[in-house]
Amino acid sequence: MLKYDRLSCMPSSEELPDSDDTPVDNELQDLIPSLLKAILAMVWADRMDWFFGVDMGIYYDAYLPPIVPDGFLSLGVERFYDENLRRSYVLWEEEKAPILALEVVSQNYRNEYSTKKDEYAHLGILYYVVYNPTRRRKPRLEVHQLVDGVYELHDSNPVWLPEIGLGIGIERGTYQGITREWLYWYNADGRRLLTPEEEALRAKQRAQVLAERLRALGVDPDAIG
Repeated sequence: MLKYDRLSCMPSSEELPDSDDTPVDNELQDLIPSLLKAILAMVWADRMDWFFGVDMGIYYDAYLPPIVPDGFLSLGVERFYDENLRRSYVLWEEEKAPILALEVVSQNYRNEYSTKKDEYAHLGILYYVVYNPTRRRKPRLEVHQLVDGVYELHDSNPVWLPEIGLGIGIERGTYQGITREWLYWYNADGRRLLTPEEEALRAKQRAQVLAERLRALGVDPDAIG
């Protein structure tokens, strides 16, 4: 008796486009999720069970277009290192919905507070984060948690996300030479995690301090090694 393989009848992630080809409205919709992804790549360098997508399609139905958040995080999925990486995020292959979706609101309103919110709830995405850098009548940061099928708003900053083991919040800082308010990850003590640029600067400063101590002892640090 032949065994029916449902997945063999479904398009794969390699066959589906990675996005909907809709351009972002401004740079922040790319820079903000990219910063979050870069921090995770550093602090979770040894973890092989996560994926952070930026402007990538989430396919939940083979006959419908994907939902494309500005950013999303999935846990408990394979971390790819091959040269092709993930081309799209296909729920019938991954078998896990993202745990967090992020939307960065632009001047051109894109239903972040209505349609998209309902779509993410329908997919069972636990956290829906909306960062609003431009619209004055809305809070700058909204973190919604799905409870019994309905999103409930957390109004603190940062907001601790126990299922992820990190907090998320907003703070002024500098990234790629741009000083402004950014979205960051936080530890359980509420301290902001450093960006790769900040971590590299701190390492350089530590090396300089060590070199000065060696010189004070009469040791040439350039001659070591």
